[in-house]
Amino acid sequence: MTTDRATKRTCEKGHTFYKKSDCATCPKCEAERKPKEGFLSLVSAPVRRALESEGITTLTKLAEYTEKEILKLHGIGPSSIPTLRKSLEEEGLAFKA
Repeated sequence: MTTDRATKRTCEKGHTFYKKSDCATCPKCEAERKPKEGFLSLVSAPVRRALESEGITTLTKLAEYTEKEILKLHGIGPSSIPTLRKSLEEEGLAFKA
């Protein structure tokens, strides 16, 4: 359904939004779900969803993975690694070697 025109959609909560892709994620619901603090509040919604889908919701859990493993997750690109690395370093942690 990828077209040049955005289609109007309504989510289960009644939010109306426009999307050009097949992605069904409501941007308003995602904004409501965004944590107010912690490392997951510093990353984009796709990165947060990718980490959450793998059960990575704490820095301790994130430190169990290599950067390469994290980059393999759908929704995570190289630009997100510096933010994740900095969050780990602030807690005295690092990605697995």
